[in-house]
Amino acid sequence: MRPDDSKFATVPVGKLGIIVHPSCAELGKRIDQYIVNWRKEREHEHKENVVFKDYEQDTYIIDATCSRFGTGEAKALISDSVRGVDLYILADVLNYSLKYKVCGHENHMSPDDIYADVKRIIGAASGKPKSITVIMPFLYESRQHKRSSRESLDCAYALQELTAIGVDNVLTFDAHDPRVQNAIPLKGFDNIMPTYQFIKALLRSTSDLEIDNEHLMVISPDEGAMNRTMYFSSVLGVDIGMFYKRRDYSVVVDGRNPIVAHEFLGSSVEGKDVMIIDDMISSGESMLDVARELKRRKARRVFCISTFGMFTNGLESFDKAYEEGLIYKVITTNCTYQRPDLFERPWYVSCDVAKYIALLIDSINHEASISAILNPHDRITKRLEEYKQFHTIKEEK
Repeated sequence: MRPDDSKFATVPVGKLGIIVHPSCAELGKRIDQYIVNWRKEREHEHKENVVFKDYEQDTYIIDATCSRFGTGEAKALISDSVRGVDLYILADVLNYSLKYKVCGHENHMSPDDIYADVKRIIGAASGKPKSITVIMPFLYESRQHKRSSRESLDCAYALQELTAIGVDNVLTFDAHDPRVQNAIPLKGFDNIMPTYQFIKALLRSTSDLEIDNEHLMVISPDEGAMNRTMYFSSVLGVDIGMFYKRRDYSVVVDGRNPIVAHEFLGSSVEGKDVMIIDDMISSGESMLDVARELKRRKARRVFCISTFGMFTNGLESFDKAYEEGLIYKVITTNCTYQRPDLFERPWYVSCDVAKYIALLIDSINHEASISAILNPHDRITKRLEEYKQFHTIKEEK
């Protein structure tokens, strides 16, 4: 995906600046490099105009740190000026690989710690930026998006807190429930779906897919994933199936009612490749249970596709499932931390979203419409036609 330069003739909102929290260091570098290259190559008749001052730079990353005292308390420091800057703050709240010390004891950073660092960075900016956009690929506390009985509403509260301290826009990927944006109706909230990136990764990793109703089917692992699954089936032109989780509501285990069984609704999967689509793989138990049920129904190959691959219980269960033939490929994005040994697995495919985020930042900085970027239907159709002809797709420039 390369930017349509005709959309970038408008005056930028302000000088572009990106603060990358250490939790997103690798992704942030890739995003920055895309924007640097695009702006150097872009033919722009107004480049010498004063309003485009600093339009071309060697990097748009603004140096910022969140250092810790011996007690574990922290402070943020921004090394460069952010006055009048169109500022983007990038953070991955699920990156547990970061560590800090409390009175000599080593702690892993939690989502709470990283979210607190985001607020510290906003505080260090002191209201000087032209605008502030927080890019949080996994929306903080998004699994606690609704209230049942006496429960906190953590995600809605966090969004209100961010906007109260100066955030103008929030960009996130595949929110667990996008209706949480109702908590901040007067502020920007974009829920980004990486459907196009998933399909690219799938087509590049598998050369013998037959994309039609006779050979492929898209499966929703539960009723909550139906919307994203319906979109997949629509653009691919194949049938859809759904499992629903039968739970034991008389028992609570780890804060939730345990799943008793997965019941299937849909046509026969016998002999077909199937794609299970969901927003996240946490422990992976539900995804593997669904895969097991599909193989019991004589499905050919099972592809597990998820925006966030957390693998909270380790990779052993997926290794075993691959050895047993339950799963063929697992595709997740680099929106969140990917443990190094994940790339050694023969069943794993990484889906890169750096170029997508870079295009969104570049477009928003120019106040260009992003609706066409968020709707990838035409691009997917072109890629499918290319795949049907060559059984692979070429890398984009």
